[in-house]
Amino acid sequence: MLYSILAVVIAALVAGYFYLKKKGEAQLSLQKELIDKHKMTTTILVLSKRKDKIDNAKIPKDVIASIPKLQKLRKVPLVTAKVGPQVLDLMCDDDVFEKIPEKKNVKVDIAGIFIAGISKEQARKGRRQ
Repeated sequence: MLYSILAVVIAALVAGYFYLKKKGEAQLSLQKELIDKHKMTTTILVLSKRKDKIDNAKIPKDVIASIPKLQKLRKVPLVTAKVGPQVLDLMCDDDVFEKIPEKKNVKVDIAGIFIAGISKEQARKGRRQ
């Protein structure tokens, strides 16, 4: 009796995990398409890099309000950069965070406040040095 209940609970947990995983992958692909659609290449001067909570970043309040609560609890990679005349905090992925050099001009692909990647020209130039 106890084993059958345990088996049902484990089966429910496994099914729930796969359902949430599939839903997350669909949402991730939708976000990736949106980023690719809206990204543009620009040159920024990277002032500093840090991993911090989104609430501590200089990001507009309406953007922070649209971020899920679980994401607000995590530390995310933030890059403080000068984009034109403005100094902004930009978010990025971990792999992009590692590649961006500090105190240098970098040509990046930006979608809103998200650094989608370093431009291919900049990546090749970084390898030569």
